[in-house]
Amino acid sequence: MDHSDLAAELFLGGCNCAQSVVVAFCDVTGLEREFAAKLSSSFGGGMGRMREVCGAVSGMLMVAGLLYGYDDPGEKDVNKRAHYARVQELAGAFREEVGSIVCREILKNPPSDPNPTPRTAEYYKTRPCARMVMTAARILDEYIAEHPVEQP
Repeated sequence: MDHSDLAAELFLGGCNCAQSVVVAFCDVTGLEREFAAKLSSSFGGGMGRMREVCGAVSGMLMVAGLLYGYDDPGEKDVNKRAHYARVQELAGAFREEVGSIVCREILKNPPSDPNPTPRTAEYYKTRPCARMVMTAARILDEYIAEHPVEQP
């Protein structure tokens, strides 16, 4: 199963949008599933249902950080600049395809209270979130294919 299909399966199985993407890439990042799910749990619903940056995008960028990011705060600006350019490229690809990276815009102004929406058949019919996690995972897979991760 590819990462896009796995991300959709995870979302349809109850993971939030960010978790779906981050957990789908555990085979690439080396993270344990439970750790990946906890790490990304705050970013569902556009950061805790505040409807800010789409959780699928946040998940995609978390994985990009794990694969390509820097870990030394003293890194030269060139490394930060390269990584921020990568972040903007990935988010830009998502925006170009979907029209926005903002949850409330993608979902057309849904409620932003902290109460999760029950995952019913109607929920899945009306929400594009499974497609969003698939899109983010596909964009990331394409990026990884073009920019192989350097192994230590």
